[in-house]
Amino acid sequence: MHMTCADSINFLKEFLPLIKDINDDRNIVIAPPFTAISTFSSYADLEFLNISSQNIHWEDSGAFTGEVSPKMLLEHNVKYAIVGHSEPRKYFSESDEQINKRAKSAQSNGLTPIVCVGETLEQREKGEAERVITRQVEQGLEGISASDLIVAYEPIWAIGTGKTCESQEANKICSIIRNLVGSEEVIIQYGGSVKPNNIDEIMSMSDIDGVLVGGASLDPASFARIANFNK
Repeated sequence: MHMTCADSINFLKEFLPLIKDINDDRNIVIAPPFTAISTFSSYADLEFLNISSQNIHWEDSGAFTGEVSPKMLLEHNVKYAIVGHSEPRKYFSESDEQINKRAKSAQSNGLTPIVCVGETLEQREKGEAERVITRQVEQGLEGISASDLIVAYEPIWAIGTGKTCESQEANKICSIIRNLVGSEEVIIQYGGSVKPNNIDEIMSMSDIDGVLVGGASLDPASFARIANFNK
């Protein structure tokens, strides 16, 4: 819940020049709040940038106050939809079943779902991380095509805390996710206190294909450094 439409324009004025020469082996996606999606879509050079929603509903229309439908998003050139983020899971009690319905809705309407999975600190300390991840992947991705899918591993204990999951451990979990999905081609991201000073190490890992960036994406220079990571 960051950035008004005016803030978004100012962000893009600073950010777009910083990524205009970005390597063509990477893809940048920004997920603004719903109110700013049309601003990003109309102002940004979409050769450099793709737009994602922060969530998506499983119905095309209806009495679902506060939700947004696939058709509404497609109208504004949205290509991706985040589902199962840790905050809706935590604050709005989103279930794996609901997340699965949202992901299916995205795919069936030509959007690529970015499905988030991750354990809490309590679950990790109890040795339950792999069990939790397995349940979230198996239930959240049931019936989902791996050919048009991104899975983001975001350990909840590392989000906004300054704590970063050690790169080797993050890579291990991403490898587990890849095996659970059963596809070598599926894109697996890591998200959790990703910053300019750790992006190069994170992206050197064998099973981490990209990153889901939170707070560091709010600063254009910081986000551009992350996007321009060194392999």
